[in-house]
Amino acid sequence: MHAEDRHQAILRRLRERGSLRVTDFAEELKVSAVTVRRDVEALAERGLVARVHGGALLPETTPAPVPHSPGVSGTPLVFGLVVPAADYYYPEVIKGAREAAAARGIRLVLGISQYRPEEERAQVRQLLAHGIDGLLIAPCGPPGDQDWLAALGVPFALVERRSGDDVPGAERVVTDHAYGARLAVRHLAGAGRQRIGLLLRADSPHSALVREGYLDGLASLGLPAPEALRFPITAPEADPLRRDAQLDEFTSAVAGGLLDAVLVHNDHDAIVLLPRLRTRGLSVPGDLAIVAYDDEVAALADIPLTAVAPPKRAVGVAAVDLLALRLADPGRARHHLSILPALNVRASSA
Repeated sequence: MHAEDRHQAILRRLRERGSLRVTDFAEELKVSAVTVRRDVEALAERGLVARVHGGALLPETTPAPVPHSPGVSGTPLVFGLVVPAADYYYPEVIKGAREAAAARGIRLVLGISQYRPEEERAQVRQLLAHGIDGLLIAPCGPPGDQDWLAALGVPFALVERRSGDDVPGAERVVTDHAYGARLAVRHLAGAGRQRIGLLLRADSPHSALVREGYLDGLASLGLPAPEALRFPITAPEADPLRRDAQLDEFTSAVAGGLLDAVLVHNDHDAIVLLPRLRTRGLSVPGDLAIVAYDDEVAALADIPLTAVAPPKRAVGVAAVDLLALRLADPGRARHHLSILPALNVRASSA
């Protein structure tokens, strides 16, 4: 593939998804990561993309410094934002944070941890060295490993993480994922489904809340919730053989009449289900109604998927606002904000 063809492929991907990771895109193009990194650098020099650690974003997702609001101080505030990825779920969070920061005259600086705790801490150290006034962060480490945030020396707020209850000074803005799961269960039950299963990505930090909402939703409707209706699913890069076995077990359960509906976390896994069900002679929504969770790409499936849509952009906006209010009033009571997701109904559960 010629350089210009690669450049066009990069730009198409960014227009479709808003971001890309160099290593993942290099694998798709079957070229080296160094080649894609040079392509990104060339496009950045032309002002067509914005480079971030390990990848690229469309230019508008990386804000430039903006004039400081008069009467506060001589320089604009600077917030750091560290998220695990910029290619799934978090692009909309980033956009919301960017918009809120621009409206308040705040400069926003982005870091990507790539779900690596050591990289996360390195990104935070770099931001602190550059003199940020506050930090927004979606920690990727274990829930009990957030105490280090209390020693940062600047105000901080957790984004889409609930692990800061015992961390001094922690505030947070999250999606109410349990509510989202209850919303999905009630929708499926309202469509006449009685055997509602759960296919849950085991590695997601939101899995416990989705499971909680699913079980609460079934209980509130008096529907059965046996273990046999719940299926863990492994990430494809973690153990492909185990993942295939899990998906086979699930489709066999559908074929055997154990399930007539399912909530799937996340979109990618819901889309992967469709051809597997088809090969078993099973129809969607006839034999199985599906609700996906995340609504990143659910509408693009060959059978558009009903999906729970977390308020990602609103989370980004609220996180910036929360941190700005903390800086303006350090004695303000700590806030834990929970924002409700929505349900977008499509063909998969009609």
